[in-house]
Amino acid sequence: MVGHGTHGQVKIFSGNSNKSLAKKIADKLGLPLGNMEVGRFSDGEVSINIQETVRGCDVFLIQSTSTPVNENLMELLVMIDAVRRASASRITAVIPYFGYARQDRKARARDPISAKLVANLLEKAGADRILTMDLHSSQVQGFFDIPVDNLYGMPVLAKYFMRQGFKNEDLVVVSPDVGSVARSRLMAAKFNANLAIVDKRRPRANVMEVMNIIGDVQGKVGLMLDDMIDTAGTITQGASAIVEKGGAKEVYACCSHGVLSGPAIERIAKSPLKQVVILDTIEIPEEKRIDKIKIVTVSDLFAEAIERVYSDLPVSKLYD
Repeated sequence: MVGHGTHGQVKIFSGNSNKSLAKKIADKLGLPLGNMEVGRFSDGEVSINIQETVRGCDVFLIQSTSTPVNENLMELLVMIDAVRRASASRITAVIPYFGYARQDRKARARDPISAKLVANLLEKAGADRILTMDLHSSQVQGFFDIPVDNLYGMPVLAKYFMRQGFKNEDLVVVSPDVGSVARSRLMAAKFNANLAIVDKRRPRANVMEVMNIIGDVQGKVGLMLDDMIDTAGTITQGASAIVEKGGAKEVYACCSHGVLSGPAIERIAKSPLKQVVILDTIEIPEEKRIDKIKIVTVSDLFAEAIERVYSDLPVSKLYD
């Protein structure tokens, strides 16, 4: 399968944030996960012990910067530093979920631009390229001076719903806010379905109010698409509005990143949502796996992207 290319042997290592996805990706590539201990010193500092040679190798480090974000980010930075100092020929940071991407501009005076800071840290640590999925805003790619491949989760989600028999006649793809319209329009095109938009406003952070629904969802099945579900306020209030104000007969939701923090699980459980489909870019702990939540793996897509990066083939094929 993957052997020796221009960059020497390929090796895949995983931090602690998403071991199960890393294992699935390695299995798809027919490779073992590299032997690396990622632990802590007694004071909490990250300790890394690579137990095999990486000299001259093409190294892929798989780590989502999800909760606990700072722990996982620091692990990734120290992993990159360790393999760089061990003379790896190329280091790709595979970050299925890229934390801090939401702070991508100064929304108010004296705001940090944390996404740019994290980009600088990854480059400084020694990453040669970044492979990620559904950055919160695609311009974050421009914060890096190294290649960034930003994969799309939407086709994986669309394929899942197609297999479940979702059809264009009674389906409306619903964008939960104006920011997700472009993504939702692509999804609607896949199903040849209509698009609706939830018009919302945020009086303050993590609080939202639905104003009205643009488009016709009367008697239809609504399918809401977002890049992430964090506290699930946007998606659950949107779902209620689609049913109560819009008259939809059923409503489903899907996203690439199941951040699911705070009251998310409780909100989803109580909401009119029939099912919430989430990709496994973030490891979902057992206590958050309720019946309404369905997890679909992105290991095939990441495995193929890694193989293409390694073989110097275009990754753009994966965007179609």
